Amino acid sequence: MTGTFSRVGVVGLGTMGAGIAEVLARGGLPVVGVEVDADALERGRGHLERSTGRAVKRGRLTEEARQEILGRVTLSVDFADLGDCDLVVEAVPERLDLKHRVFARLDGVCRDDAVLASNTSSLSVTDIAVATGRPAKVVGVHFFNPAPVMKLVEVIRTVLTEPEAVERVAALARDLGKTPVTIGDRAGFVANRLLFGYLNQAAHMLESGHATRDDIDTAMKDGAGLPMGPFTLMDLIGLDTCLQVLEAIYAETRDRRHAPAPVLRELVTAGLLGRKTGRGFYDGQEAAAEEPADAAPTPTVGVLGTGPLADAFAAHCDSAGAQVRTAEADLGECDLIIECAQDAAAGQALLATAAEAAKDGAVLATASGPVIARAMATGRPGDVVGLHLPEAGGALAEIAATAATGPGVADRAAGLARRIGLTPVRCGDRAGFIVDALRFPYLNDAATMLGAGYADADAIDAAMTLGCGYPSGPVADLDRLGLDRAVTVLRALYDETRDPAFAPAPLLAAHRAAGRPLR
Repeated sequence: MTGTFSRVGVVGLGTMGAGIAEVLARGGLPVVGVEVDADALERGRGHLERSTGRAVKRGRLTEEARQEILGRVTLSVDFADLGDCDLVVEAVPERLDLKHRVFARLDGVCRDDAVLASNTSSLSVTDIAVATGRPAKVVGVHFFNPAPVMKLVEVIRTVLTEPEAVERVAALARDLGKTPVTIGDRAGFVANRLLFGYLNQAAHMLESGHATRDDIDTAMKDGAGLPMGPFTLMDLIGLDTCLQVLEAIYAETRDRRHAPAPVLRELVTAGLLGRKTGRGFYDGQEAAAEEPADAAPTPTVGVLGTGPLADAFAAHCDSAGAQVRTAEADLGECDLIIECAQDAAAGQALLATAAEAAKDGAVLATASGPVIARAMATGRPGDVVGLHLPEAGGALAEIAATAATGPGVADRAAGLARRIGLTPVRCGDRAGFIVDALRFPYLNDAATMLGAGYADADAIDAAMTLGCGYPSGPVADLDRLGLDRAVTVLRALYDETRDPAFAPAPLLAAHRAAGRPLR
């Protein structure tokens, strides 16, 4: 039983509102769930019964406990029934005019000392609060879907909120077994502000023709270790919800990273909203693409240079039973030659040497970009591609064709990569390839947030691991990947695009110069 509040109301019993009501009732609290009419109320009852029923089937809840939980929830269409609640959570759709109307009604029926909370995911809590006669008692309390499962709760304070109200709501979240992070009132808060900048950039990347939908999704899942790729995730969230969140953040920030990609707006206009309509970025009927079979013999691979990337390529070759050549005299035997020098000038010289020694039909690859500059210096640019491992110990290989790459060369490179145990994805010759081009701007956003004092490192990392299911948080990722690499990739992206969002955050540049990690 929680001790911070004794009776809680929930307004709006859609999937999220019903989930919040279930979480509160699981915590032993009496809950009053209010909907606009009887039909909506029955839909809310159905959400509660189905969710708790699934928990029983999975062995996570006994039938007796389920009945106790359902028995703690009183359903009503009368706002007056919220009069005895000392906390009311609003969970209606993300429309400011609708939330204003709800809070005006709550103002009229709730006790003067009651705390009013909005479960908004992107709208200004301050804007909601000033529409009431008690802005000091208004907080944001952002649960993540599905609320009974997800551990993160963002607790949002405004400049008007009294500290006691924030502390009581955060304590309630802890009592319910959640992890609260307390932050200021900025559109998107922590998790959505970071997540949707990345998702929107992926949509822009697709639209620009840099890489395909499937290759971007594969790259971020297999190369960055994310639970799913950006297009799969957007379809799951709902493209209309994605558009709403992006528009709310962009309206506040005017940051180009959150200006919705035209392809996203087009799909929403067409009613293609993702899984809820059966089609979005993906068609619900699409079969998974199969990897092409490759019965060709194991290739001979030249690996030039030293360091982690060279070691990683050699290890893949060894595990696949491929012959590895490192001496210049042996390069003429190789089907694939990979240059992995850590210094750009040394890499260009190695690739030029490889071009002179390589047999006709051999694929020449550089593990660094820009690929075109190194390709043109070889004298045979048609045979050159980028072959980048975003994680030295990983199996994802990004293959970048340049404007000079000959017909079929990138296809041969992909086939050779598969034959040494790599999973190839294709992209253009742009800074960061796919993974780093999407990963480091997201990490830069987190560093900007940290540097501004908006949230601390623990809160930022918790938001992304507990709220979005990421395997690690962005601050931890920056320290793992290295600030030098982060700044180098970001500067390359900025030089290429002149997008201010890609300029390294001052905090990153300062810690890199000092040789200090962020933690």
